[in-house]
Amino acid sequence: MHVIAFNGSPRKKGNTSILLEYVFAELHKHGITTEVVQLGDKKIKGCIACYRCWERKDRHCAIKTDIVNECIDKMLAADGIILASPTYVTDVTAEMKALIDRACLVAKANDDMLRRKVGAAVVAVRRGGATHVFDTINHFFLISQMIVPGSCYWNLGIGLEPGDVNSDEEGIRTMKLLGENMAWLLKKTAGKNVRRKA
Repeated sequence: MHVIAFNGSPRKKGNTSILLEYVFAELHKHGITTEVVQLGDKKIKGCIACYRCWERKDRHCAIKTDIVNECIDKMLAADGIILASPTYVTDVTAEMKALIDRACLVAKANDDMLRRKVGAAVVAVRRGGATHVFDTINHFFLISQMIVPGSCYWNLGIGLEPGDVNSDEEGIRTMKLLGENMAWLLKKTAGKNVRRKA
């Protein structure tokens, strides 16, 4: 089994990345492989509402000048998807929002092709606003008919400077349990992602 994570932070080794590593450590204990795609240093265009994905139905966005189609391919190949973002004005980063908007529309245009994959959010925050980031990510999972595991609290860690989240004991505990629950769910649903025919 394989989990792909998309890190929306411009800091490659910032708090968002650190939180992901706590989740990954639990997944690795269960033999689940992981990969991170860094979005924060990429130029990703937002959805232009051309709806060519609905005409073509080729599982790709019509915009070919950035990495979004590569990201969509990685989502399709994975059993689980993690979207991770720091909190920017109580929401995800612009790069993450662009990925969510375009991947969501492509998935809907192609018979809800992400249906029944496991999806989890990871959020880094300085102080407030993280639950809105958490909601934004989970809205993508839920409208895509994905299955979302929970943890002992919302999936967030508190810290400003890189490394600060290592002092957030509750945040670390939340990430570890998220990884454990995600692994359990992936094992329970392995081989059962039978797609309903349209």
